[in-house]
Amino acid sequence: MRSLDVDCKISAYCTINASEDINKVRTAVSNVLTDMDEKITGDSLVANSNNYESLTKIYETMRTRKTKSAYRRHLMRNMTEDSTWFYLNKQAAFANVIALCDEADESPLGPIKIILHSENIEDVIDWLVSDME
Repeated sequence: MRSLDVDCKISAYCTINASEDINKVRTAVSNVLTDMDEKITGDSLVANSNNYESLTKIYETMRTRKTKSAYRRHLMRNMTEDSTWFYLNKQAAFANVIALCDEADESPLGPIKIILHSENIEDVIDWLVSDME
């Protein structure tokens, strides 16, 4: 994984449904993002990191499964001035599979929403989905 030369904050949010085991939700998030500080707030899990290397599993999965163009499309469509986001399937994440969702309701128990924050958000998107290694 090549290095990222701009600051990037990563946040992950997901709902913990009454039928779900909190530890399984924690596992799902930790299966897709590494090195995150997490907290449970009400019925939600929130995880944050200032280390772009937390995205390593997603970065590598994009390259092995050739899904960079789909991620690029989502990241560009959801981009604001200093952030962008995408959804991952929570059940797939629990099974250690990274699966992009087009819509929140594609993940029956709700998705994991990954938000990237940076003053140079276009550079972060390019880093994440570019062909350069």
